[in-house]
Amino acid sequence: MTRIKICGLTREIDVRDASAGGADALGLVFYSPSPRYVSAARAAQLLQSFPPFVSSVGLFVNASVDEVRLVLKQVRLDILQFHGDESPQYCAQFGIPFIKAVRVRPGLDLLQYAETYGAAKALLLDAYVDGIPGGTGASFDWSLIPPNLPLPIILSGGLSATSVGLAVQTIRPYAVDVSSGVESSKGIKDKQKMYAFIKEVFNATV
Repeated sequence: MTRIKICGLTREIDVRDASAGGADALGLVFYSPSPRYVSAARAAQLLQSFPPFVSSVGLFVNASVDEVRLVLKQVRLDILQFHGDESPQYCAQFGIPFIKAVRVRPGLDLLQYAETYGAAKALLLDAYVDGIPGGTGASFDWSLIPPNLPLPIILSGGLSATSVGLAVQTIRPYAVDVSSGVESSKGIKDKQKMYAFIKEVFNATV
């Protein structure tokens, strides 16, 4: 069964709706330029709405070690997700399982990337958009994904209810990740879009 992560949660109602709909993991963005940014204090409030068995994922982009540790003092995160130029040593130092995001483009050796970040629990494959680390709503050419990646794949980048079924059937990723594809506006999730997305993943996995 392909797992589902919904990222960029900013409201309790969206946390509850995403969880009730069947999401396996919910992402909180600790990158201040993002329209989906939440402070550590706000994230701690949102976590109170997380039910059991739904993983909390914290997204960081080239944050200082102190910044990450300050968040971790206030917020119980199950998984860290790094979207910048963080080194393998940086990612591993916090003692929490981590995902490394990769902005895929022609010429990038994903096999070498997976070897370099071998301690990661998965690679999150996202679209490359110059100057923007993620959450762009852009997709990428799935044919750039080698069939023998040694790490689980979390597929991201421009997914929505209209495209995720084909993505799951084509790539068979460990998980899919969506943010803008289930929003009514940036940072505001749409319950019906989330439920339609989750339904399409379930249908494609069966």
